[in-house]
Amino acid sequence: MSVRRLLASISFSFALLGVVSGQTVLPALPVEKSPAPPTPARVAAVAASPVQPQITFNSVHVDGPYIALTFDDGPHATLTPKLLDLLAAHHMKATFFVVGQNAADHPDILRRALREGHEIANHSWSHPNLGKMSDEAVRRELQKTDDAIAAAIGKRPTLLRPPYGSITAHQKRWIHDEFGYRIIIWDVDPLDWKRPGPSVVTSRILKETHAGSIVLSHDIHPPTIEAMPAIFDQLDRKGFKSVTVTELLAMATPLPPKPTATPRASPVPVAAPASSIYAPPVITTTPGG
Repeated sequence: MSVRRLLASISFSFALLGVVSGQTVLPALPVEKSPAPPTPARVAAVAASPVQPQITFNSVHVDGPYIALTFDDGPHATLTPKLLDLLAAHHMKATFFVVGQNAADHPDILRRALREGHEIANHSWSHPNLGKMSDEAVRRELQKTDDAIAAAIGKRPTLLRPPYGSITAHQKRWIHDEFGYRIIIWDVDPLDWKRPGPSVVTSRILKETHAGSIVLSHDIHPPTIEAMPAIFDQLDRKGFKSVTVTELLAMATPLPPKPTATPRASPVPVAAPASSIYAPPVITTTPGG
């Protein structure tokens, strides 16, 4: 018997043995390889990915008693100059979010505000709800106001406050990319536009303001201007220092890490005597009463 026939006979015998024993001989599977470890170049590329800058601010964490007083909807022909007088007397700085139509009518007031160290920012041309408008309509509102401010004071604003605080995430991104604006909201709102009276406006601002606050008011309502002397006096006594919004943003510091709480063992519950178990009373009044 030749060698070739002998090998064929042996292979056939093994195959027959596998069938007889009920086992199927399978071909060997390829061994799965582990993924290659990341190279230094890949690690560096991930680490170098850009971090998106913060666009919207309601308040700022600062190390110090600094706040930003902001006034919307002006300038007003008579009330804004009175406010500027009060700010000068108290050595306070403010940021004016101006409506473009009013800025175009009173450029001299904007020039005075800038000359005295205050900041001028964009509050749209006609005070619409930007969040409900098309991109092109929003662009026209912002550009006209931007142009009016630049014509009055020779420089363009870097901040935007959307009327009513209404703005979409999509609008924030393209407005920041196109105009370079940071979006400024607030964390203290005395609701002075409802004209609750000077004492109420004063009480609300003093109660809610803390270091890093962005305080909202309007320099087009007489009661608001009447409230400012008392507000400024009390803020002075509390040690607050008012700066422009851009100055406040520049002072921002990271929030300190929260301390890790040490878990405590839960006390073993003790059953109360039957006589001390509280049974709630039956409520018979209707909801909303």
